[in-house]
Formats: sequence, C-alpha cells, structure tokens
Amino acid sequence: MQTNSAVRDAVLSWLDQHRLPYRLFEHARADTIEDCVAMPFINEDVTICKNVFLCNRQQTQFTLMLLMPHTPFRTAVVSKALGVSRLSFAPENALQAFLHLSPGSVSPLGLLFDTERRVALCYEPEIRQSEQIAFHPCDNTATVIFTQDTFWNGVLPALGVRPTAVPMPGATPLMDGKPNG
Repeated sequence: MQTNSAVRDAVLSWLDQHRLPYRLFEHARADTIEDCVAMPFINEDVTICKNVFLCNRQQTQFTLMLLMPHTPFRTAVVSKALGVSRLSFAPENALQAFLHLSPGSVSPLGLLFDTERRVALCYEPEIRQSEQIAFHPCDNTATVIFTQDTFWNGVLPALGVRPTAVPMPGATPLMDGKPNG
C-alpha cells in the first residue's frame, strides 16, 4: 500500500506533466467536510466537494459522487438517477484497490489510479457554479484548487473520465456561498 504522501506526489506530478494549472495548499489533516469548509482559502469563489465512494450490493459497480459540502447524501436519489439498486458506501479495501485512497482523502484525482475505469464519476450540478473547485490530491493534508474550466475540460478529459450530473432534489440552496436555511 502506498502512503498518502506518495500518492499525492504521483497526482501532483501527473498534473504537472499534463500542464494542468492548480494552486496547492498544505494544511493540518482535514478528515471531515467541516474541516475542509473551515480552511481559510475556501470561500464563496471556491467549492470544496463532499466526495462519497459508493457501490452496489454485489460490489460490481462503483461510483464516486461529488456533492456540495452541505448537501445531505441520499442513496435512494443517486440509486434511482443511475438506475442502480441499493447503493451504499463502498468498503475501504475497494477505495484503496481502485483509487489508492484512504478514508478522509477521497478525491476524484484518485481516478488517475483506476486504470480499468471501474469507477463512474457523478456530480451534483451545483458544484460547477463557483469560479473554482477544490479537492484533496489524494492526501488530506493538502488541497488543490482548479478553475472550473481546468477541472472539467482539462483534468477529467486527461483522465479519460466522462462525468454524469445527478441532481439532488431537496438540496439546500446557496446564498452567498453559504447554505440558506
């Protein structure tokens, strides 16, 4: 098993090799979305996503879902939208095997290691509304920030990933980048 810092170094090297611009911030360990949202470089211009790794009951279909930080995750909504019954949180060993990630470090940048393309990427459309988007570089002691254009039209195509939008009914609308309600 690779260490988080070795995986982070591989991700950053890949981004540099592909000339994909980003800003890197190193910080104390951020295990929860609350820790992430509280970081001083996260503001109304930067969306940091809540990333959820899911699988079907048979553990034959895997999905990485990107959500707004305060959107409650509802398996039934995502399951219905994807036509997959009984989605639940994927086991930790699948997270490591497919994406080289550990809990607390889940990131779409881990798709770099999914060479067999077993993991589908889905997202809540609202995450694209800010000017920038942020993720851990597969290590929760750092955060990379991309412009939305760089992430959606640079990073994902370079990874060979085609994401699927999944609206989340009942998500809290945002006012000035903060949940309203």
